[in-house]
Amino acid sequence: MKIVYFYQYFSTPKGSWGTRVYEFAKEWVEQGHDVTVVTSVYSKSDLKAEKLLEDQVHEGIKLKVINVRIDNKQPFLKRIWTFVFYSLLSSWYALTLPADLVIASSGPITVGLPGLLARFFRGRTLVFETRDLWPEGAIELGIIRNKWMVKLAYWFEGVCYRNSKLIVALSPGMKQYIEAKSGHPNVISVTNAANIELFARPVAFKAIHPELQAGQYAIYTGNIGLVNNSYLLLNAARYIKAKGISGLRILIIGDGQLRDELVRVKEQEGLDSLIIHGLIPKVELVGLIQHALASLVPLQNSPILDTSSPNKFFESLAAGVPVIQNTQGWMKDFLDGHQVGYTIRHDDAEALVRCLIELREQPALHAQMGEKAQVIARAEFDKDVLARRFRNALEKLNPA
Repeated sequence: MKIVYFYQYFSTPKGSWGTRVYEFAKEWVEQGHDVTVVTSVYSKSDLKAEKLLEDQVHEGIKLKVINVRIDNKQPFLKRIWTFVFYSLLSSWYALTLPADLVIASSGPITVGLPGLLARFFRGRTLVFETRDLWPEGAIELGIIRNKWMVKLAYWFEGVCYRNSKLIVALSPGMKQYIEAKSGHPNVISVTNAANIELFARPVAFKAIHPELQAGQYAIYTGNIGLVNNSYLLLNAARYIKAKGISGLRILIIGDGQLRDELVRVKEQEGLDSLIIHGLIPKVELVGLIQHALASLVPLQNSPILDTSSPNKFFESLAAGVPVIQNTQGWMKDFLDGHQVGYTIRHDDAEALVRCLIELREQPALHAQMGEKAQVIARAEFDKDVLARRFRNALEKLNPA
């Protein structure tokens, strides 16, 4: 089967971003399918390009790289332009590349355009992958406010759903939301995956800061911004300082809109309990996660974000580390049901620190949670298991 995958954020484990599409496409190629990913250049990816349109091959995966750079720190209008520019140029590939099936991976919702063109003009089977709920998320978070833009976005979302043979949601919460809203008869949940081989293999602790000690810190990896509730981490560091809690650190690894502000506040207030480090390739991140007290998955207080499916959630479980998060949806239910972490309020920095102290003072509890986390990650979130689940659904749409 020839598969064309429209996805703007392709990365391998050498980058500092999620590798879902890389892992899945690699498995599909190994099973005999021909996979082409049409992508762009994301600031957290390891992908580079010299030409505007460039052909590359990564472990059998064919890449059509559109050399437009996407960065979370870009101004809003520039980011919108990068989405539109990618959508327009990728439409050429939608009309010209041979394919039995195309996957449009949203957000942003603009990636639906090449998928629809392939569907209407070339008769391709269209699969719509919902990585987050666009445009709902952008509207609820106030990113899209103009009423006509809201109407247009919802209309376009409906067109994408109605013309897809299959909708793939990245969390159970997204699946329920889409089914209730669209009434689509074929919606499945295939969450983000974890590379068990990479994250579960023990790695020696390597300090990236003189104040960092194994088993004495919580780790956050990813975007530093409002949507990611980064002020919660800042306030946790403030609480640690105010209470004179010895040795405990909050480690932030990443980049984003609020990074410079957090660095400035750290220096102004003398927050030794807060360590902020730049992006690290995923292969070098494993040991830091494995030796943490907990992995932090904070998000802004928004119902739409209760459906989120963050890469760090799955990778932390695979690394055998308890998770502390603040959403009130499926992740809360998962942590409660499996007893592998904690859910706190979105603004309760004190509760976050209390959880860390409990894990530090009760090493048996920490170990027990970590062992459970790794077992459930192997069973439910292994990249090979989920790649097969997705592939089986695709093969049902286009049987040989």
